[in-house]
Amino acid sequence: MAAIDMKNIVKKYGDGFPAVNDVSIDVADGEFMILVGPSGCGKSTLLRMIVGLEDITEGEMVIGDKVVNDLAPRDRNLAMVFQNYALYPHLTVFENIAFPLRLAGVSDDEVDRLVREASKTLELDEHLDRKPGNLSGGQRQRVAMGRAIVRDADAFLFDEPLSNLDAKLRGQMRTEISRLQKRLGITTVYVTHDQTEAMTLGDRVAVLKRGVLQQLATPRELYVNPGNLFVAGFIGSPPMNFLPATVEGRTVKLPFGEVQIPEEHARKAEGKGLLIAGIRPEHFEDASVKQDTSEGSTFRATVDVVEWLGNEAYAYIPFEAGSEVRDQLAELERDLEGESMRSQLVVSLDGASRVAEGDEAEIWVDTSKIHLFDPATGENLTVDLEHAGRIPANDDPEALAEAERRADEGEAERAQAQGA
Repeated sequence: MAAIDMKNIVKKYGDGFPAVNDVSIDVADGEFMILVGPSGCGKSTLLRMIVGLEDITEGEMVIGDKVVNDLAPRDRNLAMVFQNYALYPHLTVFENIAFPLRLAGVSDDEVDRLVREASKTLELDEHLDRKPGNLSGGQRQRVAMGRAIVRDADAFLFDEPLSNLDAKLRGQMRTEISRLQKRLGITTVYVTHDQTEAMTLGDRVAVLKRGVLQQLATPRELYVNPGNLFVAGFIGSPPMNFLPATVEGRTVKLPFGEVQIPEEHARKAEGKGLLIAGIRPEHFEDASVKQDTSEGSTFRATVDVVEWLGNEAYAYIPFEAGSEVRDQLAELERDLEGESMRSQLVVSLDGASRVAEGDEAEIWVDTSKIHLFDPATGENLTVDLEHAGRIPANDDPEALAEAERRADEGEAERAQAQGA
C-alpha cells in the first residue's frame, strides 16, 4: 500500500484546454478517496494521470515516496477497475482473474492460491469455470475487482465502476466495494458522478468543477458545511433550496417573510447587501406536526404541489427571484449539468402532515441551518471553517481565481473553435 500525493497537477490538451487545473489532493495510506463532479470536470482525467494513462502537463504525482510522472503504467504497481469491466470473453472467470499473474510469470500453484483467495472474498467460487458472457453485470464487475485484488497493488483505482448497473445492483455493489476496501485496507481512489456513491463510500470526497478543486472534506463536512454555492447545489438530493435574502441585524428577509438567524451568522453577512440563502429541504417541517417550534421560525406560504411518499412528503412552493439571483442560479444550473434550479422552495414534511395542494400552510424552518452565499462569488459566508475540510478558495484565493479564469478561457476558446 502507498499514499498518493497530487501536487499542483495540470493537464492541458493540444488545443490548450485545461482539463485539470492546479489540483492538489493528498490521499493517505489506506484511505478511500472519492473524486466527484459533473461530466467534464476532470475527475477521470485525474485518475488516468495517477495510473499513467495520461501525461502530466505540470505538477508532481507522488506514489509512496516516489515521483512517478515519467514512469510507465506497468511500473506504478496500481490496479485499475474500469466502467466497462474490460474482461476477456474467451477466458473463464478463473483465467480472467489470473491474467495479470500469468503475465508476471507467477507459478501455477501460486496463481491457483491467489485466484481462489480472491474468488472467496468476492463470492465467485461457483462461477470460476464460467465465461463472462454468462454472468450478470454485478458478477462481471466482481471479476474485474478480483483481477485487481490478485495484483497485490499499492492502490486501487476505480473509474465509475457501477454506472452500467441498475439501481438495485449499484446499491449491492457499493456495499461490497466498501466492505472489501475496509477488509484489505488498501489505498483507493474512486471516480464517480453519483453523489450517493460519493457520500456512502468515501473517507473523504474531492469535489471538482471544470478541472478545479472546489472542496476536499469528509461526506458529512461537505453536506453540513459546503464551501460555496456549487458544492451546496451538487451535494444533496433533493438539492439545497436557494432564495434571495437580505440581512438586517439577526433578521433575514426571504420571499416568504422574515426569519431570525443566529447572531454569529448575522455578523458574517452584515453589510453584504443582496445574498442567496441556502436551506436544505429537511430543515423545514409542517408546523402543525412539529412538537416544538420554539427554536427556529415559522412562515405561511401557499403550496403548489405535494408529493406524498409514505414516510415523508415533499411540498413545492414557488417564489419570485430578482435578476441577480436568477442569473447566478442559471449559471449554477449549467455547472450542475442542467439540474433544475427553478424558483421554487422544496420542503420535506413528515408523512403525517395533511398539507395538500393549494393550502396556505404554516411551515417551520430550522434557522440555525441556513447558509448565506455571496451571489457574485458563490462563497459561503457562514461556513464553519473548522468543520469544512479544505476549501482551496480560503487557502489561496488568488491561485484559485487564476485557475477558474484559465478554465473559463479554455472553455471559451474550445467553444469558439467548435463554432468555427
